[in-house]
Amino acid sequence: MIGRLEGIARRFETRGDIEVLESTSIAPETGISGDFRGALKPGRNKRQISLIEADSWASAMADLGLSLPWWTRRANLLVGNLKIPRAEGTLIYIGESCCLEVTMECNPCWRMDEIAPGLQAALAPDWRGGFLTRVITGGPVALGDEIRIEA
Repeated sequence: MIGRLEGIARRFETRGDIEVLESTSIAPETGISGDFRGALKPGRNKRQISLIEADSWASAMADLGLSLPWWTRRANLLVGNLKIPRAEGTLIYIGESCCLEVTMECNPCWRMDEIAPGLQAALAPDWRGGFLTRVITGGPVALGDEIRIEA
């Protein structure tokens, strides 16, 4: 299974503005460089990087009749042309060296309805809200990089 990295975003604080990037570095100690959530915290490292599938976002937008940019979801990475297995422990490889491990589903919270009424419910089925991951190995990533799932 092979897809493409279609989007990269980070924020410097909770509820902070989203910065959309063309490339960045990922590391086990920091997650996405400069993103507030990625830094290692004792016992709380299941949420370093969040991913959302482009098809899932498109489906949620179609359900609501909206056309909001993907980063409105506040995810870090947009995955195109790939359906990620809905299972904790799945390994996702990006580019030459980066490896992320799925730790849990990213359940959409009530804040999604602050963005658009009904968005929380539209993101709820079939992991549409995305995936939370921890960094296994880091490296540079850029738009267009190959994303693959390996057994």
